[in-house]
Amino acid sequence: MKIKNLLISQPAPAQVEKSPFNEIILKHHVDIQFHPFIKVEGVSLKEFRSQRIEILEHSAVIFTSRTTIDSFFRLCEEARINIPETMKYFCNTEAVALYLQKYIVYRKRKIFFADGSFANFMELILKHKTEKFLLTLSEPHKPEMPMAMEKLKLKFDKVILARTVGADLSDVNLDQYDMLVFYSPSEIATLVSRFPGAVLPRIATFGHGTTKAALKEGLTVSVMAPTPEAPSMTKALELYIQKIEAGEEVPTVMLEGDSPDQAYIQSREVRASKRRPAAMKASSDSSVKSAVVVKK
Repeated sequence: MKIKNLLISQPAPAQVEKSPFNEIILKHHVDIQFHPFIKVEGVSLKEFRSQRIEILEHSAVIFTSRTTIDSFFRLCEEARINIPETMKYFCNTEAVALYLQKYIVYRKRKIFFADGSFANFMELILKHKTEKFLLTLSEPHKPEMPMAMEKLKLKFDKVILARTVGADLSDVNLDQYDMLVFYSPSEIATLVSRFPGAVLPRIATFGHGTTKAALKEGLTVSVMAPTPEAPSMTKALELYIQKIEAGEEVPTVMLEGDSPDQAYIQSREVRASKRRPAAMKASSDSSVKSAVVVKK
């Protein structure tokens, strides 16, 4: 069955014609609709204070989303906290870093960003290991980030600044679509809870965690991104649609191996374990030399 109607579980772009999805619309004559399956709400000042986190005790803040940026500066304003110009900001992508311009003079602050990959982001943070970090998170969140920071023995505190809740899906008719596209495990959870027992169209997922959540719920995943062949969702969808239109059989998605986040953590553990025997041998050699000197 060809793909003619797509539902993207994201807010509609301001201008669809400038969206990456527009090429699919024009090239393959696909109708694409946008409807968020979740919404992220900032926590209240009372909830923030209950976490007993002192922002000014930290020298750097870590952001991975625009929502946590909005919530952070709103809470600072409500609590009358003046953030010093010396505060450093670490973001997982340039797009998130540029969003800081909404609240601070970008060129006057120390802002660092990675390329979006977990390993690159952690290596960036590790270069500044003397800082005391405030890791801003949404609830629920993936555990890999705080886990990696603990493994790297970085000084940090976690703070929940936003919570994810299901959006209103009363006007969504799944029968109208040939494929649903999801970007987070929370969206998968909302789909399953709001449409129990429904016959679902094909599923596309972005990210290892989202794909894992879908498979765990017993869903069949037809498209996954990112992959070496398709680094973006739009590229993955285009390749899939091309194969379907050409009459090719496309196998469903199967997960193999760990997520990139877990793979990075394990690589650090292996690296550390390789260093330990060398350090122990050096200590042992030193003890032998000392003993020889004493004997003389």
